[in-house]
Amino acid sequence: MKLLRVGTAGRERPALLDPDGTLRDLSGLVADIDGTLLADEDALGRIRSAAAVGDLPALDATGLRTGPPLARIGKIVCIGLNYHDHARETGAEPPAEPVIFFKAPDTVVGPDDTVLIPRGSVKTDWEVELAVVIGRTARYLESAEEGLTHVAGYAVAHDVSEREFQTERGGTWDKGKNCETFNPLGPWLVTADEVPDPQNLSLRLWVNGELKQDGTTAEQIFPVGEVVRYVSRFMTLYPGDVVNTGTPAGVAMGRPEPKPYLRAGDVVELEVTGLGRQRQVLAQA
Repeated sequence: MKLLRVGTAGRERPALLDPDGTLRDLSGLVADIDGTLLADEDALGRIRSAAAVGDLPALDATGLRTGPPLARIGKIVCIGLNYHDHARETGAEPPAEPVIFFKAPDTVVGPDDTVLIPRGSVKTDWEVELAVVIGRTARYLESAEEGLTHVAGYAVAHDVSEREFQTERGGTWDKGKNCETFNPLGPWLVTADEVPDPQNLSLRLWVNGELKQDGTTAEQIFPVGEVVRYVSRFMTLYPGDVVNTGTPAGVAMGRPEPKPYLRAGDVVELEVTGLGRQRQVLAQA
């Protein structure tokens, strides 16, 4: 299923995109798309049954904003340097273990919402990523295969990053990762049954119509199931938590000088196979 949330910011309603592209209202069945729903197999089954028999009312999508597909996110765990080609372009050694950092849930915006260049920023960068949404509590998992069984679904994430804040201002990466609007998510949460192999997905990103990133999750150093297993050894993952699994090569930081960092007015578009497409116009904070 393709689950999403539509409406003005803070007042989104749950919806489903059916196979023929019609937007369907879920508000008569569920309160929202969140961790509580994703952990409830009976509720998900009711959605599937209603969709199959055509019981869900259609919504007019004209002028309707698409919000983040997940409400009340618990935490966003991010994996750095998780693609062989991205490690090469930045001159970094592939990590022996996953690199973990966090983004605050309040960085999340809709897939087509405005992204703000932070005040004082000169190195705002793009990163298309596969986001993993947790559906079952994951604690001390033993195998990558077990890790995959705890995934509710997948989404497109844009891990916007400010590189000077991230690497030149001291401390950890968090200062360059948590500026407002720095995690557009969606348009859909695609349930795991529709993504049979998360290691066979293409990721692409364009800036002002020019293709910048063109990668595949096959390049991941630590695949999705292993990432979930590994993270669960250090913290508990709960339904509604999100894991951003890293970005392929092609970011501005990895390009020759002068590096083409983002500026107000730039347009970024990105997509992941089967998970939809985002479009953001950059503006000054």
